[in-house]
Amino acid sequence: MDSVTQMVLGAAVAEATIGRKIGNRAILWGAVAGTMPDLDVFVPLGDVVKDFTYHRSASHSLFVLALLTPLLVWLITRIHADTRELRKRWTLTIYLVFATHVLLDSLTAYGTQIFWPIVNTPVSLSSVFIIDPSYTLPLLIGVITALVMTRDSDRGHLVNRFGLIASTAYLGWTLVAKVIVDRNFEDALGDQDISYQKIFSTPAPFNTLLWRAVVRDEGGYYEGYYSLLDDSNDIRFSYYPSQEALLTEIADHWPVQRLQWFSRGFYAVSERQGDIVISDLRMGLEPSYVFQFKVGEISNPHPKPVVAEQIRAERDLGVLQLVWNRIWDQDVRLGPIETSG
Repeated sequence: MDSVTQMVLGAAVAEATIGRKIGNRAILWGAVAGTMPDLDVFVPLGDVVKDFTYHRSASHSLFVLALLTPLLVWLITRIHADTRELRKRWTLTIYLVFATHVLLDSLTAYGTQIFWPIVNTPVSLSSVFIIDPSYTLPLLIGVITALVMTRDSDRGHLVNRFGLIASTAYLGWTLVAKVIVDRNFEDALGDQDISYQKIFSTPAPFNTLLWRAVVRDEGGYYEGYYSLLDDSNDIRFSYYPSQEALLTEIADHWPVQRLQWFSRGFYAVSERQGDIVISDLRMGLEPSYVFQFKVGEISNPHPKPVVAEQIRAERDLGVLQLVWNRIWDQDVRLGPIETSG
């Protein structure tokens, strides 16, 4: 999730676990600990594909964070010596903040290597968009209330707890919604006699009412949208070819293999002005994807590998209006002009 949400979540968790005993210092250190796992983005690994695919690995491991927790608790109790008798409560608090951070990230499309180094495959339930105000707002209200209300009353603490309960219930709803949506996507594919290898679904930006599916087959992929408010299950799937043959001569190139693995096969290959580009289909909307990488060049007699470069996607904020309209109106179309599939 976004950094603001993780900071607020950390503050809310810390307030709920130790806030009654130490006051607003719990919110401060909860916010700090809630931000820490994402600081790995500031560690350059010397390669854009490494930066992309190693994010949310060691820094988001439940095992690594368990080792980091006593170090942070030691620092906190050095700064706040009057809370040393609460060392066990601090330890519980900090690890809960770390754990909720990485578990929340595992609900996004990007995925999180929460069991690194034992299991390196990212956990990605993809039930919530990376920024979702419906999740963040209850937490924010709870934390602000706890900050501004007097500590002589439990009201702020109770409002913060309610914010945690409401936001957690919302995450439960997203998982239920995903089960419903996946079943409807699969039924629609069957009704339209569309054969496929695998399917990936994720919420459209900033909501959990409209969902997007990426459906891979041997030569390309379909994209379809379904709103939980749609009157029917008549989902329109648009087909886009993937130029897989461009990778034949550079199949052993590490960035190619790494992106194929990290995307779990939900990638597209295209040629752009002589460049060979791989796009991660899980994050973005057709034709604008957040993560796109140049991995090769067209040359004679064969394509050649190159040092990977990230291609910045053009962002059209107008698509957000289309997303909003599509939630309510099944006839609204998202994406470029479709080709037949």
